[in-house]
Amino acid sequence: MPVESIKVPDLGDAKDVEVIELLVSAGQSVKENDSLLVLESDKAAMEIPSPKSGKVKSIKVKLGDQVSEGHEILTLEVEASAAAEDKTSSKDKKPAAEEKQTAADDKAGDKKAEARKADAGKAAATKSAPAKKASSAATELISVPDLGGDSDVEVIEVHVKPGDQIKVEDALITLESDKAAMEVPAPKAGEVKALKLKVGDKVSAGSPILDLLVSGADSDSDSDSDEEASAPTEAAAEKAEEESSADASAEQDKTTNNKKQDNTEPDLQEKQQAFAEAAAQKENSKVYAGPAVRKLARELGVDLTQVSGTGAKGRIQKEDIHGFVKQRLQAPQQTGSALAVAAVPDIDFSQFGEVEETPMSKLHRLTAANMQRNWNTVPHVFQMNEADITDLENFRTAQRSVAEKKGVKLTLLPFLLKACAKCLQEYKQFNVSLHSSGEYLIQKKYIHIGVAVATEAGLVVPVIRDVDSKSLWELAAELGALTDKAKQRRLGKDDMQGACFTISSLGAIGGTGFTPIVNAPEVAILGVSRTVTKPVYSNGQFIPRQMLPVTLSYDHRAVNGVDAGQFATYLAEVLGDIRLLLL
Repeated sequence: MPVESIKVPDLGDAKDVEVIELLVSAGQSVKENDSLLVLESDKAAMEIPSPKSGKVKSIKVKLGDQVSEGHEILTLEVEASAAAEDKTSSKDKKPAAEEKQTAADDKAGDKKAEARKADAGKAAATKSAPAKKASSAATELISVPDLGGDSDVEVIEVHVKPGDQIKVEDALITLESDKAAMEVPAPKAGEVKALKLKVGDKVSAGSPILDLLVSGADSDSDSDSDEEASAPTEAAAEKAEEESSADASAEQDKTTNNKKQDNTEPDLQEKQQAFAEAAAQKENSKVYAGPAVRKLARELGVDLTQVSGTGAKGRIQKEDIHGFVKQRLQAPQQTGSALAVAAVPDIDFSQFGEVEETPMSKLHRLTAANMQRNWNTVPHVFQMNEADITDLENFRTAQRSVAEKKGVKLTLLPFLLKACAKCLQEYKQFNVSLHSSGEYLIQKKYIHIGVAVATEAGLVVPVIRDVDSKSLWELAAELGALTDKAKQRRLGKDDMQGACFTISSLGAIGGTGFTPIVNAPEVAILGVSRTVTKPVYSNGQFIPRQMLPVTLSYDHRAVNGVDAGQFATYLAEVLGDIRLLLL
């Protein structure tokens, strides 16, 4: 595939614009119109979109660089379809561009001519009939200005409400297109009478924003007397039209030769950009962030007014959003929510007797934070059952001599691992994870099971992979090796990642039962307590049987109660007759 150089497009009059954010990296695939980087001039910040789809080969700029039009941004390995289309259309590109420019120039000339004609008509009207002086305020409709060709732009913020007194260039609304966000300033001062739109509406140039009760203006102003002026006579209008025709032609030629507008007054877009930057510095102004950041905040449900920006001039970046979410997950709000719980106050226990402060280990602190998060965010339900493992225990005891020859310890855990793997195969709804959006589940095609191990430093959960494809002897050997590594604190990061399900066994220590906390993003965990010999009524008599109490904790967002009941029942059947593992 061809590799093309992507350069900075036309930035208007802006030069030496700073690169404040890189949105892509080498090796990343991008689609047409995906944002590549964010530039910031003295007046505004803008995102530069990709003109084509492809794969980024190399980045030619870095944060803090000053760039201008034509500066190389990156090299892009263009997709074959895009390259072919570009080659096919290259022959007609220049004529089309020239034709488009000519049409634009003609259109601009027509608009100038019409404006001259209207001005001449107003002048004639003024001469033929004296204007009345403005004696009171008038209500005017304020509309969306020219958006530079954009249409159906979304309203993401409304800054005013009926009854507000506003000044010239106060922000009315904020619009967001695919490439930039802009605030629309008030062209006049006055009182807001009625709003014509709301957040989420799609608007274009000319769409109504609000009704504004404009303050009384200078009595000598010609513009204030236009609406009250008498209609011009037919002769005056014809004369005005003749006088304006020559001026309109000259103005059209001037526009064609000099494509930039007269700069005697600031352009409306420049006013909007300047206001956006000034508003970002105000204490009570809205946030300073680009479209991509605003979109991410909406997806994650983040209030941008609570996020501190680390970018240039306090601009909020994507990393700030992720950091804010992470902080809230680790330290939930203490107030402002019906579900929030007040922190337990610290007490000076030394007033009651001798004390000693013992710092928690890093592992202990991490475990505590994870358990707190999982308990707060996962709606737990507990399914309890008992499994008759009398036959299993007889078989395990009979294999002790074989286990000694193999150099492994055949405990109950390898049987539990194998039985849980069988259950995960039969009930695949337990071998999933819930996506953070809450809109879909991620089904896993592998079966890796974690086993909780207590160490002096704290609780760890090493993971045994592909449990369904390993024998009992292999599981026993691997379990022994991982347990030794855990107790010697030699477990690596890979040893504790990727589990689909977890077993927490208290063995001979446990009582009659307990309810373990789901280890999210898994959706279930099995708690195993101490085996107890109980009398079980069978065939008309009570006989002693070894019963194993188990508790299945599950995330009710992903798993239904019926599924949990079937899972626990099937697990008891498999443990009661291990021949089922062969089926």
